[in-house]
Amino acid sequence: MAEQISKFSVQLFHSILKLEKSRGFDDDTVIGGIDKYIESWKSDILKLFGDTSEIRKILGESYSALQTQNRQYWVDSWLNLIEPLSNVPVGPRTRKRKSDSPIKNHSVDSSVTILKGVDSKTETKLKRIGVRTIRDMLYLFPRRHSDYSQVSKIADVRPGQEITINATIWEANQIRLGKNGRLKATQAVVGDETGNMKVIWFGQPYLAKQLRPGIKLALSGKMDVFNKAKVLESPDYEIVTPGIPLIHTNRLVPIYPLTEGLTARNLRRIIWNALGGWNSLIEDFMPSDILYRVGLPKLQTAIMDAHFPQDEKSWEIARKRLAFNELFLLMTIIQMRRQTWQKDAYGVSLQKNPEGIQSFIDTLPFSLTTSQEQCITEIIADMEIGTPSMSRLLQGEVGSGKTLVALVALLTTVLSGYQGSIMVPTEVLARQHFATISNLMSGLSNPQIEENLVSACLDTQTKPISVGLVTGSTPKAIKRKIIDKSSTGELDIILGTHSLIQEEVKIPNLALAVVDEQHRFGVTQRSLLRGKGTTTPHLLVMSATPIPRTLALTLYGDLDISTISQLPPGRQKILTRWVPTHKRDAANDFVRGQIRLGRQAFIICPLIEESETIEAKAAIVEYERLSEKVFPDLRLGLLHGKMASKEKETVMTQFHQGELDILVSTPVVEVGIDVPNASIMMIEAAHRFGLSQLHQFRGRVGRGQHKSYCFLLAEDPSSMARERLSAIEQIHDGFRLAEVDLSLRGPGDLFGTRQSGLPNLRMARLSDQDILAKVKHESSIMLSQDPTLSMDKHKLIAKEVSRFQGYAIGEAS
Repeated sequence: MAEQISKFSVQLFHSILKLEKSRGFDDDTVIGGIDKYIESWKSDILKLFGDTSEIRKILGESYSALQTQNRQYWVDSWLNLIEPLSNVPVGPRTRKRKSDSPIKNHSVDSSVTILKGVDSKTETKLKRIGVRTIRDMLYLFPRRHSDYSQVSKIADVRPGQEITINATIWEANQIRLGKNGRLKATQAVVGDETGNMKVIWFGQPYLAKQLRPGIKLALSGKMDVFNKAKVLESPDYEIVTPGIPLIHTNRLVPIYPLTEGLTARNLRRIIWNALGGWNSLIEDFMPSDILYRVGLPKLQTAIMDAHFPQDEKSWEIARKRLAFNELFLLMTIIQMRRQTWQKDAYGVSLQKNPEGIQSFIDTLPFSLTTSQEQCITEIIADMEIGTPSMSRLLQGEVGSGKTLVALVALLTTVLSGYQGSIMVPTEVLARQHFATISNLMSGLSNPQIEENLVSACLDTQTKPISVGLVTGSTPKAIKRKIIDKSSTGELDIILGTHSLIQEEVKIPNLALAVVDEQHRFGVTQRSLLRGKGTTTPHLLVMSATPIPRTLALTLYGDLDISTISQLPPGRQKILTRWVPTHKRDAANDFVRGQIRLGRQAFIICPLIEESETIEAKAAIVEYERLSEKVFPDLRLGLLHGKMASKEKETVMTQFHQGELDILVSTPVVEVGIDVPNASIMMIEAAHRFGLSQLHQFRGRVGRGQHKSYCFLLAEDPSSMARERLSAIEQIHDGFRLAEVDLSLRGPGDLFGTRQSGLPNLRMARLSDQDILAKVKHESSIMLSQDPTLSMDKHKLIAKEVSRFQGYAIGEAS
């Protein structure tokens, strides 16, 4: 028996030492510290290794009093002594590895199946949450932590409190509950020196056999009272064993994203063991001099504390280190891309003020805003230079006049003797742009408008300028006619969806490529469009999502930025109100009243983060409820992300043409739909959305002459959610709202997590101005010394840049 205890202790101590090493020797591996643990089994040490002077010397040193370098020597000394006696466990819990020496034969990029507890079924479940390798597992950071670190005495707890207690089991029995005793459960009586209480685990009768009298338990959950007795119902629990760290309670407990069939306890256990065996093998690519200057910890320590921090402070330090990594890699990629662009992008020089542009502007039934004029000046100046060719982001709210600015740039291109193109993500948006351009050109000389083709003269001296529209539904004969005109250079401007990047579409003299709603297109699609020209065309990307300048400079550092910050005079403000639950019926009645007046309405279904499939199913249920119970007398249509493109186009066209009264939509559909007759936007569960998303939805109405309204439906919103709803009620400037949203929620929520075009940042908040400043400074210094990252000290960074680019950016930017 003594031999078994000693053998167990050796394996356990070996695991603790390895974990302590991976954490950077911080003496936080076990509760109470290494010294306390050593003292608890000092007699076993002397029995195993003998009462020698060497052992006495090591035992005589206080680990907590040692400096980091001496702690490393102390740990290594123990490891040299005990490794011959140990089976080298996988992680901090006592157990054998799945193979004799997986660290020699595998790496952190190996499959998770080499981890104990991960069979083929578990592997399939882990894939559903994006985990395929051990590296993926280590970087699967918690969504949040439950604070179970404050331990209470039983006598001090009160009903309704979330509590953590350390107690001894006095008895545990299997019981039956409910009608006919169908529900099995475990009921236990636990106690500490201040009192006793009952604990019930519903649906877990097997615990009655595991929780034997005398076992010490840590329990966390909500305390209640039943028959005047204190009761904990289905709490988190963990058996307390001296020297073994707790992971499910008594600490800040990580809460991970889950999927069907994968329990929180099982995933937490797998990650804990992965950290213990593999975290030390993660290479810290950041040079030590940079870490020293910015004052951040080692990567291995940060990863450990991001999962299992000792307190909130250690988690925040870990988050900042990991955020620094992400932003540093992102900034480096963007700066390198910009350097390459400036070196290789040979464009053409276009005329600054070609004759005819002013004639076009003079025909407009309105004046340009100062902001529009400034953006036009910036764009024309870029295109006049020629090389490197322009790469510019034009951002402005819906209705700010981006299309007109882009059209002036395109006309400048045509008058300089070249062709231009506009690529948009949907057919509806393409047709809207074509209608807008046709309307703007209708006031020119000799306008000629036919199906998918419009032309007009800027003045009596110039030849007609032609614009053609190509989409997936364009009739073949018309499509062939437009493509042929483009191929010969006869067509001046071609407008369309992704059809433009098909091989059959030729634009031989392409000098300016305009991309609208640019986050819907990837790098490859934009490159294919630019590849239509013989030189590198100038690129103008447009976005209707207001982006704070700091965020824009970080995300689009490879683009120059022009911002239309003014709306044209006369743009109406949309009355925006939060509608509490008890006023929902009144809101529905108001919608019906507006529709009787001839108006139309949008209803946005709740945001469901788990998956687009679940979101689509929820939208279908909501659509059926509204159709059958709320608005049975009205014509409703449905849009969701799982519909085929043609189905979506059909529904949007029906709504645009007034064949539907209400459009029920999920939040992932295109925001570009323009229906001047729509006067009401109703958003379900509005508290789940960010301000910029709500503002985008609101921007779908108020485009015509009718007074428009936006209703935000939210049941019992949190204080922060109420703050956001209050902000959008009062603020109508999208850029101000974006700044508020960024400060409240962070970048991942600014646009929503899907179809946003944002890099996939796990820990970074782009509101971290101090980190952003340090990142930009350090990345710039590095690239000024080593533009291609070819120096030996930057080889690990180059490797990480390649990996990060594939994971976090991919086709998004």
